[in-house]
Amino acid sequence: MNVMTGSESADDGRAAYRPDDLIDESATARATVDPDGIVTGWSEGARRLLGYRPSEVIGWPAAPLLAGKPHAETLRSLQTLPRWNGTATLLHRDGHRLAVHLLAHRREPDCEDNGGGEWLLVSPLARPSSPLQDDALVMWAFTRSPSTTALYDTGLRLRRANADMERVIGLPEAAMQGLRVSEIVVDPEGDRTELCMRRALETGEQQRLRQVLHLAGHERESIWTTSLTPVRDAGGTVRGVLLSAHDMTEEHLARGRLALLNEASIRIGSTLDLARTAQELADVAIPQLADFVTVDLLPAIEGGDDPRAGAPPSPVMLRRVAYQSVLEGSPEAVVERGTVAAYPDGSTAAKCLTTGLPVIENVTASSMDQVASQTPDRAERMRRYGFHSVLAVPMRARGITLGVATFSRHRRPEPFEQDDLLLGEEITARAAVCIDNARRYTRERRTSLTLQSSLLPQRLPPQAAVDVASRYLPASTQAGIGGDWFDVIPLSGARVALVVGDVVGHGIQASATMGRLRTAVRTLADVDLPPDELLTHLDDLVIHLSAEAESAAGTTGDIGATCLYAVYDPVSRRCTLARAGHPVPAVATPDGAVRFPDIPAGPPLGLGGLPFEVTEMELPEGSLLALYTDGLIEDRGRDIDEGLDALREVLAQPAPSLESTCDTVLQTLLPDHPADDVALLIARTRALDAAHVATWDVPPDPSAVAETRKNTRRQLATWGLDEAAFVTELVVSELVTNAIRYGGAPIQLRLIRDRNLICEVSDASNTAPHLRRARTFDEGGRGLLLVAQLTQGWGTRQTYTGKTIWAEQALPIT
Repeated sequence: MNVMTGSESADDGRAAYRPDDLIDESATARATVDPDGIVTGWSEGARRLLGYRPSEVIGWPAAPLLAGKPHAETLRSLQTLPRWNGTATLLHRDGHRLAVHLLAHRREPDCEDNGGGEWLLVSPLARPSSPLQDDALVMWAFTRSPSTTALYDTGLRLRRANADMERVIGLPEAAMQGLRVSEIVVDPEGDRTELCMRRALETGEQQRLRQVLHLAGHERESIWTTSLTPVRDAGGTVRGVLLSAHDMTEEHLARGRLALLNEASIRIGSTLDLARTAQELADVAIPQLADFVTVDLLPAIEGGDDPRAGAPPSPVMLRRVAYQSVLEGSPEAVVERGTVAAYPDGSTAAKCLTTGLPVIENVTASSMDQVASQTPDRAERMRRYGFHSVLAVPMRARGITLGVATFSRHRRPEPFEQDDLLLGEEITARAAVCIDNARRYTRERRTSLTLQSSLLPQRLPPQAAVDVASRYLPASTQAGIGGDWFDVIPLSGARVALVVGDVVGHGIQASATMGRLRTAVRTLADVDLPPDELLTHLDDLVIHLSAEAESAAGTTGDIGATCLYAVYDPVSRRCTLARAGHPVPAVATPDGAVRFPDIPAGPPLGLGGLPFEVTEMELPEGSLLALYTDGLIEDRGRDIDEGLDALREVLAQPAPSLESTCDTVLQTLLPDHPADDVALLIARTRALDAAHVATWDVPPDPSAVAETRKNTRRQLATWGLDEAAFVTELVVSELVTNAIRYGGAPIQLRLIRDRNLICEVSDASNTAPHLRRARTFDEGGRGLLLVAQLTQGWGTRQTYTGKTIWAEQALPIT
């Protein structure tokens, strides 16, 4: 024994263990016996126990060493048990009998060709001293033990084990006393534990390690965290090592399941491709959940249709969509991808789909016979690869049964259990939703052109500034819907905004992006942003949309778009334009001349950081402004210049109406089956002359308010709008007063008679007013509230010289 008494404690609390101490290998009798009962190994401890030298035993049968023939029940148990312990009576070399406590381990064979493993037999030669001598040591160790605990002396031999250690190992304390860890647990981790125990003795510090053990009597491997704590006596001398172990298997499995769920949430459903989504499900489940996975769908699913309600008819017909295996090439697969196969009643897949519930089945001889009678080829593969447990989960999404996912095990020894079923349901449910999304996409693509049409203006609003006509022509290719769009947006001051844009690509994504950009343009136009500023904000939006798409898809989500934005003022007959990588518009004047104005191209939307430039030009009344997307002038077999020349020729010819002009343009420039979708918007300009517009300069003096009211009343009488005089005077008075108080000179009042009556007050200040509710004792703050209540609408727009506040009134019906 290497345990020192209390009187042998080291000075200054130093450990009694010395690094140069050697393990006494002869303290254990060790022998190995091959499957045929021949002794193959004999230790010094065995010689000391029975007196035989190795040369006298090795190579000879072990049976003569036994005193009497073993019991028949013992022999039967040795054929199946991985470990045996008990008392055996052995014969010493001199002939006397020894009753020995024996622990026997069956070692696993090194390769599949070896018919069986050899036996390792160990027996301690000396038992620890009486428990009374260990009372102090036991108290020091076990009072600190919170879990599965064992106490080892400085020779690394077990002294005491608590009840939980006996339960885990499956041996009583008496069977383990005097043995080392590597002799109790025949596993590479046992040697690792002993190394850490030696380190604990050498350093006097606690050691920790994490181990994966396959303990005798346990079906599967278990995960343990072990702490090895040096045990000191009252004088500080190290007397042994306390082993404390915690079973972390369930926590480890739970973490693994959570990690698999997280991986499934990322990997499954990366696209709207049905087959790829099914394959992603199979890939995720291997090898964490199963050894072989198949995904089979009802045949109607791939066409986008809803399957028939109720249980499927017998036999169940399923199309193999995906499979995956831990074995390269998936040799277990009987049904190839894309093949429709029958699943008879009683099969796992059929039972799962008929009941609508997941099924766990352990493969037995009787169940294998049933499979063989129905589908011999499947039974042959199951036998060949050793299938022993099967889990089938119905794939359901939004109340519809899509198919079944089947998980099988043939390499992992443990069968499926309830936790595996829950995990399989979770990842299958996610895949089912993604597959249903792909199915719905296939079906709803049939109505994609209707969707595209609904995103475009259904009816262009009547305008005093322009007369308009438009066309949208979808591509005839399989790409389907695209991102071309146009819009006509009424602005303040009788102005109008004309917009044409093009989102790169085709499909639902391009159409959805187009809808968002069109909405954004309308929102930005409502705040009367100049064309260059509006395109800058639109550029930022496209950058954000690209970032969102990249984050959602996990791949490059760049979104490209072009846009042309024009604002026409019928009072000044001036048109302000800016473009972001879009084709230049065509301008046809009443004299028959057609030109393509030199407007800076600007970068396409989504690049960021580059400016947009504005071009302003004056248009004679009756001019045609043609805005279009590149699909109109770019075509296979024709370059852009040829397309522009053809457009110039059409616009130069007189036409009875704008509608006929649109039809002629499309018929002339486009083939019967265009490769790209086309948007075309043609506007004829109108002008509001002096008879519809009145303008006054207002001195920055409060006394000028009365004069502006007189001028307003006089002008309304001229226009025959006396009924609107009262409200208009109040509006003019409030707006002019605000401009004088809070604005800056010069101040101007303008009245525009259009379909409605528009009142505009401009000043040199950039500060915009805000509508608020005045408090009881406030002297001001009610002006804009009054304007908002008396008019149909009001607002503010920034100009290059300041701002303009406008209010619009509905004219009385005459």
